[in-house]
Formats: sequence, structure tokens, C-alpha cells
Amino acid sequence: MIPYVRDIEVVYGRCDQVSPLIRRVTANNPGPFTFKGTGTYIVGQGEVAVIDPGPDDPVHLEAILAATAGETITHILITHHHSDHSPLAGSLKAATGATIYGCAVTGHEEEDTGEVKMEAGHDLDFRPDVSLCGGGTVSGPGWTMQAIPTPGHTSNHICFALAQENCLFSGDHIMGWSTTVITPPDGDMGDYLASLATIQARNFTTLWPTHGPPIREVDAFIAAYTAHRHERANQILRALETGPGRIRDLVPKLYADVDSRLHPAAARSMLAAILYLSREGKIATVGAAGPDSEYRLVG
Repeated sequence: MIPYVRDIEVVYGRCDQVSPLIRRVTANNPGPFTFKGTGTYIVGQGEVAVIDPGPDDPVHLEAILAATAGETITHILITHHHSDHSPLAGSLKAATGATIYGCAVTGHEEEDTGEVKMEAGHDLDFRPDVSLCGGGTVSGPGWTMQAIPTPGHTSNHICFALAQENCLFSGDHIMGWSTTVITPPDGDMGDYLASLATIQARNFTTLWPTHGPPIREVDAFIAAYTAHRHERANQILRALETGPGRIRDLVPKLYADVDSRLHPAAARSMLAAILYLSREGKIATVGAAGPDSEYRLVG
């Protein structure tokens, strides 16, 4: 079982000091994919970095500017291009002159259609001023941040490690309140599992997700997160032991304990797991793998 952490007090627009170097301002965009809303982090004092400014919301922009009044925002760091993370970066840059850092997504078409339509959309126009697709380091007075590429949730996902507090801003890669949605073709389960291992090996003290409270028991949480993914894959294999099946029929059975509003997201993650199992030679399908394809066990 994943030891979820969901206890967080949220007052929208309020700036909370959550550690010596970290403040958080939460956007008023709660929902089944965002939990209580997008938690925008401000790192440092005087010359600061802003991580995931969030949706294109002028009220949230004003809250970020009010929280940093008398300071200079020098860096805007984006974990990935989803519409609850990156769209406000342009307006924040226009207001402050800060440089945007991140990784542009390329080579993937949006496929949130039909029965598997996602609520959280994509900011397909996102283009950083400085690319961190291959990693890198950014810094300001009293803080140093390492960009760690963590593909899986999206192909361009980046986590940011704050050296001074041995903590990680984990974006949507690892969230305390829920599992992460993997949406092919941009998302990839194999990449995701490899990225989880990369983060676990770093022995961070705390994870700060963009949505929800911090994760303090990091090693145990990531171990449970990883085990959950493998168990979901094994559930699919067991379900197909009785004969071929389709994702639309499997999701209500295997995700019966999950809010039905999240079943479209579960369908995308199931497709990601099936593609992963297919590459391992455990599942086969006739024609291209997709949400309506019929899958069967190999052998």
C-alpha cells in the first residue's frame, strides 16, 4: 500500500513559509487531477526562483508578485508543459524579466480524445528561454538547483533538487496524494520506472510535489510507488489469463476503488502499462496498440 500524505491546509493566494528557503503559494484550481491546486514554490530570498507558476490565472499572478514584493524573481523553473504548471510563465516573465528554464516537448501529438479524454490539458506552446532537457544547474544567492530529467509522466518532465536542503521539487513525477498519470505517446511507463529509480538513489530528505503536501518518508514512499506500478501491471496480466480483453472493459474492474472521474486517466496509465508489457514480450495485440485494441497474453 502507498502511504499517501494528503493533509494540507490551503488558503488560496496566501504565501506560506514551508522551510527556511521555500515558500508556497497555491493557485485556486482544485480538481481531480490537481488535488487542492497548483502549489507554486518560491526558493531563496532577495533574488528568487519560482517553480511551476501554474495556470494562466491573473489572480494567481498577483499573489506570486505580492509574495515576492521587494525581491527579484530571476528564474522561472518549469517541471513540464501541462496547463496547470507552465502557462503563467509568460505573464510572470513579462512582469519581472525573469528567465524561463525547462524542456520543450517535441515530437508527440496530443491524443486526449474520445473515452480517454483528460481534464488536465497541455501547454503545447511552452518554450523555455534556456533548455534543461539534458539537466543542468541554476543558482542564486544562497540557493543552488540541479535539474534532473525524469521522463515518464511526460517526455519533458524535470525535477529540481535544492542542494541546501537536500530536497526535491518533484512536480507530477511523485505526488503524495495520488499516483501519477502516464499518458502515451508522450508518457512512457518504462521511462517512468527508470526515473523513479533515479530519484530513489539520490536519498532526498523531502519531496515537494506541485500538488499536495511534502513527502518526508521518501525512500519508503518511492518503494511503495514503484511496487504499486508493478502490481498494476501484474493485475493486467492476471485479468488476461481468462482471455483477451480491452482497456475500456478492464478499467472499471481493476480500478473499481478509484473515483470514476479518474477512470479516463486510469485508462491512459493502463495503456502505458500494456505498452510496457508488450515491449517485454508478455502481451500482444492485433494491429497498433490503442485504447480500443484487444490484448492477449503471449504464450
